[in-house]
This record gives sequence, C-alpha cells and structure tokens, in this order.
Amino acid sequence: MKIVKKYEGKKVLVLGLAKSGFNAAKLLKKLGAYVTVNDKQNFDDSVDAQKLLSEGIKVISGSHPLSLLDEGFTLIVKNPGIPYDNPIVKGALERKIPIITEIELASEVSEAQLVAVTGSNGKTTTTTMITKMLNQERTTGQSYDAGNIGIPASQVAQKVTKADSLVLEVSSFMLLGITQFHPHIAVLTNIFSNHLDYHKTRENYVRAKMRITMNQTDQDYFVVNFDNKEWRDLSKQTKAKVIPFSRLDVDETGAYEKSGKLYWRDDFIMMADEIKVPGDHNVENALAAIAVAKIEGKTNTAIKHVLTTFGGVRHRTQYVLTAEGRQYYNDSKATDIEATEMALKGFKQPVILLAGGLDRGYVFDKLVPSFKEHVKGIVLFGQTDKLLEDAAKKAGVKSIVFAKNVKDGVPKAFELSDSGDIILLSPANASWDQYPNFEVRGDEFIEAVEELTGEKEEK
Repeated sequence: MKIVKKYEGKKVLVLGLAKSGFNAAKLLKKLGAYVTVNDKQNFDDSVDAQKLLSEGIKVISGSHPLSLLDEGFTLIVKNPGIPYDNPIVKGALERKIPIITEIELASEVSEAQLVAVTGSNGKTTTTTMITKMLNQERTTGQSYDAGNIGIPASQVAQKVTKADSLVLEVSSFMLLGITQFHPHIAVLTNIFSNHLDYHKTRENYVRAKMRITMNQTDQDYFVVNFDNKEWRDLSKQTKAKVIPFSRLDVDETGAYEKSGKLYWRDDFIMMADEIKVPGDHNVENALAAIAVAKIEGKTNTAIKHVLTTFGGVRHRTQYVLTAEGRQYYNDSKATDIEATEMALKGFKQPVILLAGGLDRGYVFDKLVPSFKEHVKGIVLFGQTDKLLEDAAKKAGVKSIVFAKNVKDGVPKAFELSDSGDIILLSPANASWDQYPNFEVRGDEFIEAVEELTGEKEEK
C-alpha cells in the first residue's frame, strides 16, 4: 500500500455505509484522518456501524442531518448510490467541500497497475474475463478484481503490490466522484440509456461514463466498442491510445469477430462459438477482454483457455450443469425485459423459460418476438405471472404453466422439456415480491436444479 500523507489530521465524512463506506472509513483511519460515518440506517440495525464505533470511528446514524456540515470537514467520501440532489450533498457542494467516491481513495493507495471497466451492460462479465486472463501464465504477482463487482476497491487496494494487477468494475455513479483516478487501461463496453433517474439526462450519463478516461495520457489505452457510431465518436475525446473491439467487423486494428472467428489484429485466436457463455453480448465482452489481455502480452493459448472454461458470472446467464441432456442456466440478474431478451437470443436450442417477479406496471409485449423465436415452454411465478402469460399466448407458446416460486418451477420446467433443451431462469423482473434480492432467487434455482438432477453445480 502506498503511504498517503494528505489525510493525516484531516476531518473526513464518510456519507453512506454499505461495503464501500465501511472499508473507506477503516482505510481513512489507517491514513490518519479523523473519520465520521453518517448512515441513514438505525445504529442498532447496523452491525458495520457498531464495528466502526468499537474501533474508535464516530458514527451518526438514522438520518443525514444538515448540521453535520458545520463540523469542519475537509472532504466527503460519498456512497455512489446517494444522488447529488440529496440535501446534505447539495449543501456540501454549496460550501465547496470536495466529494469523492471510494474508488478514488482506493486508486491513491494502490501500488498495482489499474485496469478499469465501465459500460451500461457487460461490466461484470468483462471484468471477470480480464482478471482470469491476466492470471494466466503469470510468474509474479496476481490479478485481482474489485469495485462495482461487489468487492470494495479500498479493501483490495491495500494489499496489492507493484507485481499485481487490479481490475476495477466502475459504475457511472462511482466515476462522478473521481479527481485523479488514472487507469492504465480503460474499457468502455457500450453505452445505452440507463440510470436517468439519477443522472437526469442521457448526456449527463454519457459524460459520467467518459470520466473513466479523463486522466489518461498517450501512454495509456482506451479499449472501446466500435460497433456503434456514437461510441466510436466518443473515443475521440481520449488522449489515450484507442484500441477498438468489434463483433460486426467494423475495425480490424484491435480485437474483432469475422465469419465466426475471433482475431487480434490479423492473428486468429479461436472460433466465437467456442466461448462457453452464450450470446452475442458475451462475444463482445470476450473481445473487450481479449484486447486488454493482448495489451498485457497474453498468449492466444491463455486467452482461449479462459474463454472455453469460464461458465459465466454467478446469476448472469451462468451455466449451472447438464443432466439428462438438458442444460440449466441461471440468469437471475435479468431483472428487466431487455436482459431476458438478450439471454434468449444467446441460445439456438429450444428454451424452457422460468420468469416472473415484482409488478412494476410493465407489460411484456416487447418479449413476444423473443418468445416466438426461442421459447418452447414457459413456467411463470410471482406478481407478473398473468402479464407474462398474455405475452406468451401472443407469441404462440403452447406450454404455459404456473408455479408458486422458483423452487416449485424447476421440476415443472423439466416436465415441459426434452433432451437437448435449455432450462433457463431469466425472470425479466425484480425479485422483491418473493425474494430479498436476485442472488437469493438464483441460489434457490441452483439448489432446486441440484435436488432435481442429483448433480452438483459445475464450477
């Protein structure tokens, strides 16, 4: 860990706890700051708040009182999810108190070279692929992933050395809170129109994403998807060397797919259909990872090994196991219509789909073409079961059954299936009507599959 003196004796407010705030507070204390943590959760309900207090860190919980700003803080480390129109954040900005997010703090203490990955879709899978590739053929050090992937960057940054690599998944929320954050390799997977409730406009969202490259120089690399004119044009904003990747053979100066084959420049690496995780979107994720791996000098053998063995990030079109000719996939992270569309497009075999969840007032007519093309039978559960039934009927799906929940739905899906079929959990809805989060829903699917088949999840 780099020794950073700038926080010694300074009063710092950590706004919002969760994993990132907890670890940021502990790191700041280690760096000599006087730390106050403020979280809206009640103290008695927060184990993390209680731990921090026991370590001598001041904790104020239950609300975000504006009076906190009178305590002379020289810096605020903000939880990325707290919006900038929050009253205490607005008050801090008016007083010109600097506000950063935890990845900025992590980057200051990290001795490892940074790779940062952002985008609307594919960040987690791409980050994981890169980390695995950078760990191949390694003689010294290790590659670690952290950030938005679920592992606090400030926690990992304290242990990495100059011999290591740190691959960070970074969200637009995180990037709004950087000042000196400087990845040697930055990756932009794509940009759609997400989180407009937070950013207010698409232009703001795009600007936030492009902050990933704002401190890069001509000694760095910006890996960007060239399959969209807007993204190609955005690459003109960087000072870094632009490395394109393209599934549509738009540009052959980086990583690309051509006639079903994956290349780095003019060097053939492998067939696209050898990638273990299905779908065109995962070909794009693989190409982004290939570009980073090649910049870092990895061989085709190392790259191919990862792409032919990596079964996907848990709950994201994750291959679970094969039994009696059926392949089971867990895509519990598909909490919206577009994610389920993408998952279905990834399969050529007939699909038995398990879907349903929280009713947010949507109708599912947009799924009709995907149902018509890919879905042989459907098992529905949760608050939206009847709405999804309507879409399935419009698509001509003949086998439609209902289940109490995911566990009840797995054996029903098996009954609808034949050898050679895909059994896919891709709910197209949030989980909160029946489950605390999508992870619990996905874990229940895997457990039910294991119970039904007598086989264990492949890892």
